[in-house]
Amino acid sequence: MKKPLILVTNDDGITAPGLRALISVMKQLGEVVVVAPDSPQSGMGHAITIDNTLHSKKVTVDKESGAPLEYSCSGTPADCVKLALRELLERRPDICVSGINHGSNSSINVIYSGTMSAAIEAGIEGVPAIGFSLCDYSWDADFQPGLAAVKKITEEALEFGIPKGTVLNVNIPKTDEKGPKGIKVCRQARANWKEQFDKRTSPNGKEYYWLTGEFELLDDGTDTDEWALSNNYVSVVPTQFDMTAHHVLPQLNKWNLNEH
Repeated sequence: MKKPLILVTNDDGITAPGLRALISVMKQLGEVVVVAPDSPQSGMGHAITIDNTLHSKKVTVDKESGAPLEYSCSGTPADCVKLALRELLERRPDICVSGINHGSNSSINVIYSGTMSAAIEAGIEGVPAIGFSLCDYSWDADFQPGLAAVKKITEEALEFGIPKGTVLNVNIPKTDEKGPKGIKVCRQARANWKEQFDKRTSPNGKEYYWLTGEFELLDDGTDTDEWALSNNYVSVVPTQFDMTAHHVLPQLNKWNLNEH
């Protein structure tokens, strides 16, 4: 039997340490092909390139024996997955993993995440997919304590599958060398960003704005990703890309929409 084919991507760029850490785990589980942005694409969400050309080329980032086949792409994380599935891979991947992101993608952050959008793009195409993030924004973050959880979750997904229409949003707490306490399946916490724009003036006198803000947790539940992370657990949130608010349909159907 062929080894599982694992598509690896991210939003921090093809040289990011988090991507290198993810590759090191996936090489233990199957055949790895990497298609990742040639530069950081954090916060791009599900943006795709439609008004410009896309470029891709084979690259060698790791020179050791057994290094995976890698492609850099000039586009967004979602572009990387589209290009991989349509043009670059010789066969359909058994799973797509995205990350490991430098920084949290828990709660409302999933909306803005390029890491998760890459996973969602794979899910839309029917490929089981997982987005991995570490709650540490440092480029020099220590990914090692969370890698056992990354491996375990991926192994389980390969064995049991991920329900269609769903991808997994996995966040790993920043922890010491002992690692997380365990893994919890959670719901997405209700939260928001209290945003502000810092108005500044450039040396040539032009005004510009710098986005700042504070994360507001609006949820005190003990079954959420934010609770799990704050208590040193890896959070696993099943995330769907059907954005229909199904519970609202009966209410809207009571409106007199067809009366003139």
